[in-house]
Amino acid sequence: MIDRRSLLTARCQEPLVSLGKPNKGDKLMAHPVTWFEVLGTNASKLREFYNAVFGWTYRAQDPMQYGCVETGTGRGIPGGIGEIYPGTRSWVTFYVETPNIDASLAEAERRGGKIVVPRTVMPDVTLAIFEDPEGHPIGLVEAKAA
Repeated sequence: MIDRRSLLTARCQEPLVSLGKPNKGDKLMAHPVTWFEVLGTNASKLREFYNAVFGWTYRAQDPMQYGCVETGTGRGIPGGIGEIYPGTRSWVTFYVETPNIDASLAEAERRGGKIVVPRTVMPDVTLAIFEDPEGHPIGLVEAKAA
């Protein structure tokens, strides 16, 4: 049996550096990963599962059946567990920040991707989802103006 902990490099287990203001001369990731998401047909059951496995608790945002994950630590990126979008399938994905969702979707399509959820403006976020050429769903979040 493979010990899954051995698959992680020492670098992956190091504490995160501050995600605050970068140091002078630091290079910034052009499109940072900002959110993860697990969507399925039974959000409540999924939240119970991840609570039992990882101890995660949630700030549930019903009636959407979406729970924002409270990991209890400052490490990692935030995320949520909820119901699938209408017309889509269950998935695990991550969201990438982009200054222009429409331009990113056009580039994804030009390179063989498929738009799954077009640019959607919600009260707190503007998002979209596309599939890469192998069918992996990737979320986009539009950067808010400073």
